[in-house]
Amino acid sequence: MPKSILIVDDDNDLAYIISEMLKEHGYDVECAGSSDEAFNVLEERRFELILLDINLPDTSGFEICQELRMVSTVPVIFASARTSETDRITGFDIGGDDFLPKPYSMKELLSRVNALMRRVYGFGEDETVNFGNVSVDIAGRSVTRKGEPVSLSLREFDLLAYMCRNKNKPLPKEELLSEVWGAFSMVEPSTLAVHIRWLREKLEENPSKPEHIKTVFKVGYILEV
Repeated sequence: MPKSILIVDDDNDLAYIISEMLKEHGYDVECAGSSDEAFNVLEERRFELILLDINLPDTSGFEICQELRMVSTVPVIFASARTSETDRITGFDIGGDDFLPKPYSMKELLSRVNALMRRVYGFGEDETVNFGNVSVDIAGRSVTRKGEPVSLSLREFDLLAYMCRNKNKPLPKEELLSEVWGAFSMVEPSTLAVHIRWLREKLEENPSKPEHIKTVFKVGYILEV
């Protein structure tokens, strides 16, 4: 099944051009020109990614993202002519996964979409990694510990999945920040440390003395399996 994308943008001509380009590359695309249209569509079906403008006729993309994050972890790419540092930081702080300033090329947009899709969904269909009493189903985006489901946020799972795919390999902090939060994000290393702590609290027998999610001095972190 092709992965589905919702474009929320009141520029109908641009939305059509983006839609046709993404369809040519195998995506299923639907468009909405306002928040009302967007939420009506979201009530009817599930999407794997949302491309969201900030300036909309009835509200802002920030407000849409905030409402979405109350009920969904669907990846969001902000695409907007508003490119100030404040807007970019706001976009990430409220749960956006990437920020693409307008005007942008179709090639760059496709690259950003593909990269986020790979990061969130594009792992091996049957890839499961086990360590201790934890089982991580990467494709199914689920984690169990002692046979019981573990609830992880979107970013926590992305971080864990990346470490699973690179298990037993020391991972520099810069690599984790780039691969999990995005190459253009302005996330501080302290945010990574907090997410590592949360994973340890949820997955390790003794979070203060982790057996699997370990710190590598002056490098970053490693998942030992």
